[in-house]
Amino acid sequence: MNIGILGTGFGAYHASILKKFPEIGRVIVFGRNESKLHKLQQELGVEITTSLDEVICDPGLDIIDICLPSALHKQYTLDALQAGKHVFCETPVCLSAEDAAAMKHAEEQSGKSVLVNQFIKFDPAYQYLYESAVQKKYGRLLKVRLLRETAPLWGDLGLGTITTNLMIHDLDFVSWLLGGTAPSWVWGSQGGQEGQALVEAIFNNPNVSAEVIASSLMPAAYPFTVGYEAYFERAKLEFHEKDDMQGGVDIALYEYSETGSQEIVLDKVNPYEKSLQHALQCFQDGSESFLSLEQALISLHTALELKSRLAVPAS
Repeated sequence: MNIGILGTGFGAYHASILKKFPEIGRVIVFGRNESKLHKLQQELGVEITTSLDEVICDPGLDIIDICLPSALHKQYTLDALQAGKHVFCETPVCLSAEDAAAMKHAEEQSGKSVLVNQFIKFDPAYQYLYESAVQKKYGRLLKVRLLRETAPLWGDLGLGTITTNLMIHDLDFVSWLLGGTAPSWVWGSQGGQEGQALVEAIFNNPNVSAEVIASSLMPAAYPFTVGYEAYFERAKLEFHEKDDMQGGVDIALYEYSETGSQEIVLDKVNPYEKSLQHALQCFQDGSESFLSLEQALISLHTALELKSRLAVPAS
């Protein structure tokens, strides 16, 4: 398979992963920054171009990997599908219901597939929670609390953007675990900080409750943190991953059950690599995927609903 990558930001990371896969032939990267492109060419041996149309229209490419800002995802997904290419798209897949509808319609008309990098589904800690819930390893799952906290490192993550740009990963997990459960309650505050926010959302169905907390209000010294607490009938799981963004990462998953407490040893895998590998296999053999555009749009619509309910009315 041959692949074109749009973008030299996260696209550079995708290129470094894709070059490891034996099933990948050509990799061509589009970007505007020529110095970044030449560096990628030297380090990875990829083809490079400053012409986006050259990538989209290249008859030798099978897949377009979109790593551009989310506001551009719709246009280039439509262009790639029209050119007869499969699409792998970074998250969030888009930023509006209108773009979502256009992308879904284009996919249905094209005969090609759009898969979205819902990488949390390949994270070993979240896979362990999902499988424990589905298999009722500790009895029924009663409640899960998901946490994602960051200092202001990633641009604007205020009330208008935090649900789509930070919370979306945990919403991907909630939709995977619970299906398309509508939010029961949402609260948010900007805490007096421009472009930062704290949001809490609760999802209830008759069998399980899920709570998602996302914060971009953490001080600069605070590590980027994700985690969960999962309450089962016969046990509790606690997971945290703390990254100081300087190479120090603390990851641990603990099980507390009737037999005592223990740390669960997690597989050391890269969820981004697994996500790309899974997508390539699905593109190749036509199999269904839980990274589908349809699945991604469930969590996107939830994020947009949360954003709407957090909006401050104009005075």
